[in-house]
Amino acid sequence: MPELPEVETARRSAARVAVGRRIVAVRVADDPIVFEGVRPARVRRALAGRRIRSVRRHGKHLWFALDRRPWLCVHFGMTGGLHTSRASAVRLRSGGRRAETGWPPRFTRLELRLDDGGRLAIADARRLGRIRLRPDPRAEPPIAALGFDALREVPPLARFRALVHARRGPIKAVLLDQSFAAGVGNWIADEVLYQARIAPGRPASSLSSPELARLRARLQAVIRTAVRLRADGDRYPRSWLFHRRWARRPGLVLRGEAIRWETIGGRTTAWVPALQR
Repeated sequence: MPELPEVETARRSAARVAVGRRIVAVRVADDPIVFEGVRPARVRRALAGRRIRSVRRHGKHLWFALDRRPWLCVHFGMTGGLHTSRASAVRLRSGGRRAETGWPPRFTRLELRLDDGGRLAIADARRLGRIRLRPDPRAEPPIAALGFDALREVPPLARFRALVHARRGPIKAVLLDQSFAAGVGNWIADEVLYQARIAPGRPASSLSSPELARLRARLQAVIRTAVRLRADGDRYPRSWLFHRRWARRPGLVLRGEAIRWETIGGRTTAWVPALQR
């Protein structure tokens, strides 16, 4: 699933193409799953003729602020992605981007044509994403139920400590809980815990103040680095667990120590027991 760095990369790409432009044509797939029962005619009426003021994001959700409400809200799900006609068409995926060719992209659910000739499309092969219309996205579900944005809103250490200690369960599950930190997905949680040298199965309430300070610092560092590198996994530092966590091969090591895979918090977890305590 696209995580915060992928969605932020999509937001920036969309902003470069669309901000300040007027939507002159809208193509909508008749897909009641992705559009949650909203008919294509309603989507076209809401978007056609509107000017895009900004493209915003919270966690893994992004939305287009228009000159009239409701606004267009997008969650990419497992296989969704955003494509523009002014850059190499890509489908976002965790850990990098895969090139696509042709226009419109395969599995397009929504295409916007802009007044300067630019085009923007949202595609979703497995129909696990959602496209919504919301008068006030930040104040309405699902975005209103999310925790702090893990790129822009990490709280001060004292508040961060209180939020973690108020949670039950293993720290890996806490990091994945979108009502705690919006935008953290599976690989980010594993990377942060590896770099903070904290075992993913540790009860959240057991973490000491120095451990929580490390956890907070690494959460910020990992996400900022991934965003700066435009979610291109091939460019992530070679010292990261990221480059080895996907293989799940017996005997695979990092810094000379064995990597273990197990299920924690309902998700496959990669960690290094000799280094994470």
